[in-house]
Amino acid sequence: MTVLQIVLIALAGFAAGTVNAVAGGGSFFTFAALVFGGLPTLDANATSAVALTPANLASVVGYREEVRKNFREMIPFLVIGIAGGAIGAWLLITIGDEGFRPTVPWLLLLATVLFALSGHINRAIAPFAAKGGAGVKFAAFALMAVVAIYGGFFGAGMGIMMLAALAIIESGDFHKSNAIKNAVAFLIQTVSATLLIAGGLVHWPHAVITMLASIAGGYLGVSVARRVPQPVIRATVVTVGAVLTLVFFVRG
Repeated sequence: MTVLQIVLIALAGFAAGTVNAVAGGGSFFTFAALVFGGLPTLDANATSAVALTPANLASVVGYREEVRKNFREMIPFLVIGIAGGAIGAWLLITIGDEGFRPTVPWLLLLATVLFALSGHINRAIAPFAAKGGAGVKFAAFALMAVVAIYGGFFGAGMGIMMLAALAIIESGDFHKSNAIKNAVAFLIQTVSATLLIAGGLVHWPHAVITMLASIAGGYLGVSVARRVPQPVIRATVVTVGAVLTLVFFVRG
């Protein structure tokens, strides 16, 4: 790695740690930096996923009281997360870089649209959450399973869809839903990271720099990010996602 690449990866890691603690979407920054730092798209995705996993543990710790109180109810979601994360990582390893590269712009586009429309998604889900019913809840559990597989495969934007499904199942208890989302997402990332490491896709020098910088961003950057309105941070993430989507479509 050149000095410029090290600085770029460290800055991206710091930015990812900061925005993940406040709004989500940090993998946009790290994935892009690792690709432009010279890694193949598949390896960049794997390295980014592994590097950001420790920093995301903090969000679980922050909701430890909700996790403790609702742990039994969380078990089905945790099982879905473990299974989905394993399937997603297995699919990623199986298709290889040649299969993964063409999907990157579409995955970035999907994640960007999810971030951009997150408020509208929440409002659209509200009537279904109020209505409830066995059929609606089954559909929500099915969505959770799909999101878990997506999270093991790529991950950006999975929190938004997970919260949408949980809003139906948990009938509007946001903090409980957020605690479940954080715990399930962390399990998805941990299982996925384990398989990606075993698959030899992680570049450790890049991962360690990203990991340390993201932890610093999560710890030090939050105090700065709190002073910036969340819509501004979300708009920044959406803008970065849109630019990256365009760049990867042009690159083919």
